[in-house]
Amino acid sequence: MRKLILMLAVLALTACKNEEKEKAALYPEVKKSPEEIAMALGKEVFDGKGMCYSCHKPNQKVIGPSVADIAKIYKEKGASITDFLTEKSGPIVDPTQYSVMKTNFAITKNLPEEELKALEIYMLSFAK
Repeated sequence: MRKLILMLAVLALTACKNEEKEKAALYPEVKKSPEEIAMALGKEVFDGKGMCYSCHKPNQKVIGPSVADIAKIYKEKGASITDFLTEKSGPIVDPTQYSVMKTNFAITKNLPEEELKALEIYMLSFAK
């Protein structure tokens, strides 16, 4: 009887290990690059707590300039979106909209540095 219980226990353990290997083969862990991680975080901030989406669209001017226009100008001038969002530098895209954007600095100035950098990476990815 002991042999039977021991054999069943060994079979159960072996079956579990094989099942884990099969799951791993079916759903391999996908490693993301630091850039992919930053892009995902930046998009999350843009579409979420950063509230950027409410005034900026990827390729269309709504209340504020399009993200593509912002990215193009910031890349051309070698400027920092992060500095602008934390009021360390002034507006360079559309200074006439600065007073509208100023209300959002209460949000952007309180974002962690990692999220600000990720947001900048995400936005600059729209430059053509």
